[in-house]
Amino acid sequence: MRVVVVGAGAVGSFLGGSLAEAGHDVAFLDRRDVPEGCREPLVMAHPGGRRATVEVAVVGPAAPDAIAWAGAEPGQHPDLLVFATKQFDLPAALAMAARWPFTPALTVQNGIGAEEAVAAARPGTGLVAGSLTAAVRLHHPAHGPEPGLDLGVAVAHRLRHGGLALAPAMGAVGPVVDALVAAFRAAGLRTVRLRDAPAMKWSKLLGNLVGNATSALLDEDPSAIYANPRLFEIERRQLAETVATMRALGLRPVALPGADVRFLVLAARLPAWLGRPLMVRAVGGARGGKMPSLRLHLRHADGPTEARWLNGAVAEAAVRTGTGAPVNARLAALVDEAATDPGRRAWFRGRPDRLLEAIGDLPASR
Repeated sequence: MRVVVVGAGAVGSFLGGSLAEAGHDVAFLDRRDVPEGCREPLVMAHPGGRRATVEVAVVGPAAPDAIAWAGAEPGQHPDLLVFATKQFDLPAALAMAARWPFTPALTVQNGIGAEEAVAAARPGTGLVAGSLTAAVRLHHPAHGPEPGLDLGVAVAHRLRHGGLALAPAMGAVGPVVDALVAAFRAAGLRTVRLRDAPAMKWSKLLGNLVGNATSALLDEDPSAIYANPRLFEIERRQLAETVATMRALGLRPVALPGADVRFLVLAARLPAWLGRPLMVRAVGGARGGKMPSLRLHLRHADGPTEARWLNGAVAEAAVRTGTGAPVNARLAALVDEAATDPGRRAWFRGRPDRLLEAIGDLPASR
């Protein structure tokens, strides 16, 4: 396959590199001005120490048609688009890829709404939904030399095993899903095909919610959140609201590779003294040592976060279904307030009492 990846962050680099490792021709759309025909090395670092170096094309914004496909005529269209940007960058990514209106696409964003956005922008085009449960990290040359590797190239690390779930979301994309499952498995990534894309995305959302918004607002590790009985109650409430909203939508949690969120839901229903340590281990293992995404954003970036598509998506769907999700709605609003107001960030940092007051009084777990 000839694959164009829009979004060269950790997830895009890892997925694109995996497809290249499986023998497919991969190009990244880049915001930089790069010379025509540019190809660069990308090191894939796997659990257990295995490394593989692949070569990918890099295409700048001025000439995205000038892709140096191996053995193809100039201007050859890709067989697949991979949208691997954050949710708030997806509109710009769709605009960059608009010159290939009939190429099927794969979406791998966290949260709810990416598939709907792509379907609206690219009606009638095939669409595959993906949920990545493997924790990945990108080491870019701009950050300094990679320890133990004397190469000034980008390195995509897979921090834990996890895997990838894929499901048809729009159009007759069965053959595309089968080809992707085979390709990612050939690269050593555990990959499964699921039937229900919405159930898959909402199940991944459950994993994204835990220890995320609260950790971001307090700038504390999830383990500290769970050690506080009243903060743990907030965590349980957001999960309970999400499961109730899923039920109202006709969806049930499903198992994802290396992340069976059905056990997370069960642990959240247990008495706090029993469920809390189980959830701490589950969340810590799922993150592979990575900082929660919203906390990372509040530390290093200004402007909108993905909270709108995480807790905010639950709150919006709860309004439509009449189930109600006040904790999720409040967490989404508070994270976006903190993202645009340094004073608000400082107000909550390390102060659980202020977060509890802002959300509203909740009884302590027993």
